[in-house]
Amino acid sequence: MVVGVLVELSNKNIDKIFDYSVPLLLTDKIKLGIRVLVPFGKQTLEGFIVEIKAETQVDTKSIINIIDEEHILSKELLTLGKIMQEKTLSTLISCYQTMLPKALKAKKGTKINKKYDTYYKLGSITGKINDKQEEIINLFKEKKLVEKKEIINISSSSLKTLVNRGVLIPELKEHYRLEYENRKLEQSELTIEQKRVVAEINDTSDQVYLLHGVTGSGKTEVYMELISKVLKEGKTAIVLVPEISLTPQMIQRFTKKFGQNIAAIHSALSEGEKYDEWRRIYRKEANIVIGARSALFSPIENLGIIIIDEEHSDTYKQDDSNPRYDAKEMAIERSKLNPGCKVVLGSATPSLESFARSQKHIYHLVSLPNRINQMPLPEIKIIDMNNEIKTSKGHFSNELLKKIGEKIGLNEQIILLLNRRGYSSFVSCKNCGYVAKCPFCDITLTYHLSTNNLRCHYCGYATKKIEECPNCQENSITTIGVGTEKIEEELKKYIKEARVVRMDFDTTSRKGAHKKIITAFKEKKYDILLGTQIVAKGLDFEDVTLVGVINADTSLNIPDFRSSETTFSLLSQVAGRSGRSKKRGEVIIQTYNPNHYAIEYVKKHDYIGFYQKEMLIRKELKYSPYYFLTYIRVSGKDSDICYQEALKIRKSLEKYLTETIILGPSSNSIFKINNIYRYGIILKYKKQDNLYYALNKMIEAYKSNRKVVVDLNFNPRHFI
Repeated sequence: MVVGVLVELSNKNIDKIFDYSVPLLLTDKIKLGIRVLVPFGKQTLEGFIVEIKAETQVDTKSIINIIDEEHILSKELLTLGKIMQEKTLSTLISCYQTMLPKALKAKKGTKINKKYDTYYKLGSITGKINDKQEEIINLFKEKKLVEKKEIINISSSSLKTLVNRGVLIPELKEHYRLEYENRKLEQSELTIEQKRVVAEINDTSDQVYLLHGVTGSGKTEVYMELISKVLKEGKTAIVLVPEISLTPQMIQRFTKKFGQNIAAIHSALSEGEKYDEWRRIYRKEANIVIGARSALFSPIENLGIIIIDEEHSDTYKQDDSNPRYDAKEMAIERSKLNPGCKVVLGSATPSLESFARSQKHIYHLVSLPNRINQMPLPEIKIIDMNNEIKTSKGHFSNELLKKIGEKIGLNEQIILLLNRRGYSSFVSCKNCGYVAKCPFCDITLTYHLSTNNLRCHYCGYATKKIEECPNCQENSITTIGVGTEKIEEELKKYIKEARVVRMDFDTTSRKGAHKKIITAFKEKKYDILLGTQIVAKGLDFEDVTLVGVINADTSLNIPDFRSSETTFSLLSQVAGRSGRSKKRGEVIIQTYNPNHYAIEYVKKHDYIGFYQKEMLIRKELKYSPYYFLTYIRVSGKDSDICYQEALKIRKSLEKYLTETIILGPSSNSIFKINNIYRYGIILKYKKQDNLYYALNKMIEAYKSNRKVVVDLNFNPRHFI
């Protein structure tokens, strides 16, 4: 027997399957998708068995041993990995590695341990039994196994004696690190609109559905009803959410409906928890998987539906490392591998690409145009900060401060959005204009008040805040811009009675922090939830009647063709957090660009109007969804070499891609990160038959080049 093995090294030069013979002692244990230990050159490596065949035409070495008794990559996931590789032009091993928790990746090093609890069963009762021992033995009258801690509560010395005499026999039971409540509560009756949407999805046979539902229209109830039908058919479900912060709320709602039949997979879990959840799914102990984009690759079988909530979110596209896949695209591909499996994309502000596909009937559009209970969408007021400069207090208009005070007086709650973390944007010298920058990256350092340091949000470099300018030696250093810490400080200054909790990257970096903050705010231990864009999506608090946006222009000023769409979506989503229950909601948006069309359409709650306006601009500028985009990034330690190689790439591509618009090379928006310089080339095309041929030739030409690294990103969310 011969097996084809994909080894753990993610290198383009060895991105192929190597044949190994199988010792007779191991032939019965060989399966597709298990890990094996193999000799590779002078190394011993782990790899996945991806082929099994009777013989080979080349001389082979023998595998050393198997690592897994059962497959960890099913045939379905092995196929999906190959599809991902074809679509992203990444190495095949990197596609498989991204599907697995750390404990199961093909990689040398220590593995994650399973956790066990000790239980005891009753053996033969021999010898004299004292009172404490008898009390312990009586525990077994009603159950066959008793947990160790229950026995220790009676007497640890008696436990030891009974074990030594064989009266009690220890037994280990695996203990999962995460626990879910096993309680099902009655669900509220669906509205007429929700029932209509559920029926339309269930009674039609399309593959992909776009659920366009305004904020507060009850999309989650629709998801759960669709999943209920799937479960009754003996099938399973995956639910993707864009932010870790949304997972606790989604899990809470799903446990009320489905009990313990769920598993969670997301980056906030420890490696041990991810390993446990993966095995719960593998063992068919959970039939609903909830999590971020990586949950899409869970080992669940017989899928009946994949839900992608807040489908417009950038987080569904992996832009920062290989494989640069789109979770929405891969969800559709996975659904094709499960006959009858449907994909439901849900959002109040669908991405332009998704809505355009619904208009061409590639996706089946279903709508929830009204909030449940017929509650109106919140009233949105735009504050022109150009008129507030002389009278505003800090970064707050008088109107916003007044409204915050009123809501606190009524025992109602407020969400405040600032799309930046830290105390201020950067520090600068008032005398000479010096700006503190990261020594390794082409970006200013952000000041953090709590630690009194300057930090790079790209490479992690940190240093203490300086008082004297290193350029002119004057004590003229000042902070410029605004961050969440600064806003929190101002709130406490102007509204002393306000109880403020901050939710941003800094306050949520500790394990369980998201859930803790959300729970505390829901229990009304705080009046104001202040945060970055993390507070804009999916959160549902019945007493929030005011949403304030400190500076709506942050995302408008990003040099990105999607900046207007990002702004419209962010403001619409955060506005939707207000007035979701019985009380009418209000929204106050502070901006220096009150006449920008994105902000005007937000004020009117007019997604269709924004879509039509933005599509005209995209068409004129030849951007998505009218054109496909591919971004080629050339990076290295020498800026001149990077640029020259990027020029060569452009000239080479021009020979093959005659129907493609080629832009660049130009320096990346963040030119240097960690002392690595970055140049980019943008390809725009409607149809280009030999695109993959040309790009594969480029990859082949540069796979051994040690001076530059060439990365590809198909249909990127941002050019980074």
